[in-house]
Amino acid sequence: MATPFTDEEPSLDETAPEPRKPNRKILLLLGAAVAAACLAAAVVYGPTTLRLLQQKDVTLTTPAQISGLSLDTSAEAADTSDYLRTALAAGLQLDDSVGAVYTDPADPAHSVIVAAGAAMLRNPGTDLDRVFDTVTDPENGFGTISEVPAGPLGGVMKCGTSTGDEGALAICGWADHGSIAIAIFPGRTTADASELLRTMRGQIQHRD
Repeated sequence: MATPFTDEEPSLDETAPEPRKPNRKILLLLGAAVAAACLAAAVVYGPTTLRLLQQKDVTLTTPAQISGLSLDTSAEAADTSDYLRTALAAGLQLDDSVGAVYTDPADPAHSVIVAAGAAMLRNPGTDLDRVFDTVTDPENGFGTISEVPAGPLGGVMKCGTSTGDEGALAICGWADHGSIAIAIFPGRTTADASELLRTMRGQIQHRD
């Protein structure tokens, strides 16, 4: 017997199921988690990245005069500064470096030996500690290496002192994300040496 023709529409139970919409609460939770992760990354890495960008491009010069001191252009001074510059570069990949001896016309015993290098440094404080370990005298050392104010160029600056056969000797250095330097100050205290190095740094280090 033939099935009678009918105009009735299929029941709702026979239609294809609608796709399930994402749970709004889950989406909100996921969004909050991503935002929190981004914020945490910005807090941890943001300041360092900003400082890297601000400090990474450096030009180094050795002007003829710095704070009453005169650049010594003799061959002996060049050999002395090259020795310190070689010690500075040990273990570091420097893009550029300079070395110089500055003399005090009124008192040659207060000459300053300085070496500075340009490099991208991710851990300036650690790199500066390594330089101190390289240049210090194993017998006399430099006592306690203490952090001192770095001045307007920022980064980190540290100083130490020694009393060897030639009398008091201070050593100070600076490091930031674009440069590192070490300087030796015969006949000066660490307070005098750090103040002088801040002045010298402002005339040796130039950010592009």
